[in-house]
Amino acid sequence: MTPRLESVGIVTSDMAASLDFYRRLGVPVPDGAESAPHVEATLPGGMRVLWDTEEVVRSFDPQWTKPQGGDRVGLAFLCESPAEVDAVYDGLVAAGYTGSLKPWDAEWGQRYAVVLDPDGCGVSLFASLPAASEA
Repeated sequence: MTPRLESVGIVTSDMAASLDFYRRLGVPVPDGAESAPHVEATLPGGMRVLWDTEEVVRSFDPQWTKPQGGDRVGLAFLCESPAEVDAVYDGLVAAGYTGSLKPWDAEWGQRYAVVLDPDGCGVSLFASLPAASEA
């Protein structure tokens, strides 16, 4: 058997805040999960997103400490259009989340932006830009 990526785990210091953020990005988080120490949501296609509180992680890894410095793993959410990148970014910032990189047209052909989740992890928003012939 060849291993396959099946889930992405997020360690959070505030479960309710983290779940609220990812719900706003369309992740189907179960209702009433805010006080749970472990939460799972299954995305279309079967990939799962898992959340654990810092306490849960320390329960099986007492030496665990919060990462310091930049992101080691990034999550990226595909938007339907460049306008949706702007709208999702603006909506999250208006809801009190920190914008890390305002939407811009990247040289690699995408509208691209980054918002920080409640634990300070950068979450990318992106959509393909129209081809020059379509613009």
